[in-house]
Amino acid sequence: MRLDRIIRDCGIIGMTGNMSKDVLSVCDDSRKACPGSLFVAVKGFAGNGHDYIRTAVEKGACAIVYDDKEAAMRQMEGCTEADDVAMIHVSGSRHALAVIAANFYDKPSEKLTLVGITGTNGKTTTVTLLYRMFTALGYSCGLLSTIANYVGSKRSEAVNTTSDPLTINSLLSEMADAGCSFCFMEVSSIGVDQQRIAGLKFKAGIFSNLTHDHLDYHGTFAEYLRCKKLFFDNLDQDAFAITNIDDRNGMVMLQNTKAKTVTYSCRSIADHTCKVMEQSFEGMMLKIDGKETWSRLIGVHNAYNLLAVYTTAVALGTDPDEALTAISALTPAPGRLENIRGPKDISVIIDYAHTPDALENVLKTLREISPDRELICLFGCGGDRDRTKRPEMGKIAQKFSDRIIVTSDNSRSERTADIMADIRQGMDIGGRARSLFIEDRKEAIRTAVMLAGEGAAILLAGKGHETYQIIGSQKTHFDEKEIVEEIFEEYANL
Repeated sequence: MRLDRIIRDCGIIGMTGNMSKDVLSVCDDSRKACPGSLFVAVKGFAGNGHDYIRTAVEKGACAIVYDDKEAAMRQMEGCTEADDVAMIHVSGSRHALAVIAANFYDKPSEKLTLVGITGTNGKTTTVTLLYRMFTALGYSCGLLSTIANYVGSKRSEAVNTTSDPLTINSLLSEMADAGCSFCFMEVSSIGVDQQRIAGLKFKAGIFSNLTHDHLDYHGTFAEYLRCKKLFFDNLDQDAFAITNIDDRNGMVMLQNTKAKTVTYSCRSIADHTCKVMEQSFEGMMLKIDGKETWSRLIGVHNAYNLLAVYTTAVALGTDPDEALTAISALTPAPGRLENIRGPKDISVIIDYAHTPDALENVLKTLREISPDRELICLFGCGGDRDRTKRPEMGKIAQKFSDRIIVTSDNSRSERTADIMADIRQGMDIGGRARSLFIEDRKEAIRTAVMLAGEGAAILLAGKGHETYQIIGSQKTHFDEKEIVEEIFEEYANL
């Protein structure tokens, strides 16, 4: 594709060189630069792409996009290949990268119906359910989620909640070429802040909720809120802005949006409403817009997720009765309230809950379904992440659990013992007396099973769908479903 087409609308301040040359690839990593590539120099947290402009040119890059003119000129001084390289100075490299990625892949988001969801909790479940629903309705669909990315039925691993712009547009292009009609995508606050979704055209944006998370990145809750809201501020007037008005920030998301607004609620008057009629470990009966439907999912938080799915489907033109029928066939997303039954009628529930609000929602659900069951809560907190939520999670675990086992999650560069000490700070003397602190997560799970009485419920919170654990710099295989089944087998042979 010609360079002048690729750099259109990317905030150009100035440029030199041949803008009609053909570009064969786009990259923001100098290690991927090759003859005919366009290199976008982006300032990151671990490094500055401007420091690698010369390397990209020496590897054959035919064009450079940058926002730090002084740094770029220093890199090009004395570079023998510089004369043939087009130089494009932009106001912001991050924004330019996203727009360039969309242009290079011929704006794939405009060739299908792109739906994004943002919020602290429920993003993965909601996009996964939307993907499954619309697939069941006969459409070819794409999915961009924390767990995995799908082009139709073709699966690939996901690295971030919201991928980089080149990956997003490459996958959207694959979806368009494969004939996908819809793509359902998680949109994180960090992804919005880093402009990874700039250049994308969304047909609908969904807001689930806003609670305590990512303050290690955003610094303040107000900044976290601003980034979430920015997603809705940028929706086009022909898009839908769909919001949960039971969240205190639900209506805030709609304040400056140009999109058509749609509301949903489980507690008050809204465009679409839901009420939980009854629930058990097998599922729950819901009344959505006055009509009853059965779901295999459990928990009030999943009632919200299902209502978001229904609201979105109807906004996009699905017949309401058809949407309700599809909802009754949906199964939970991997690692979301997955129930494994074991000896002595013990239930081990695996869930990704890793924020205070998510942990409280899951524990409340388990208490409501079976109030007389012994409830053991096993959890940890991630290292190198928001420390302020750790004591909150300790306090919540103490409030809703009979026994607590605090253990490792992905400790990363922090000492697990220090993370557990932070969690301990949220507990009073009584909570600590009911708690065990076991660093090795597998041994912690084994201990929970051995301590569990007849019919007990054990919540393993924080890992969910993840099949690895990061301790220090080592990433090792760690699949809780496999571990639980192995421990149950040991238990049965005792």
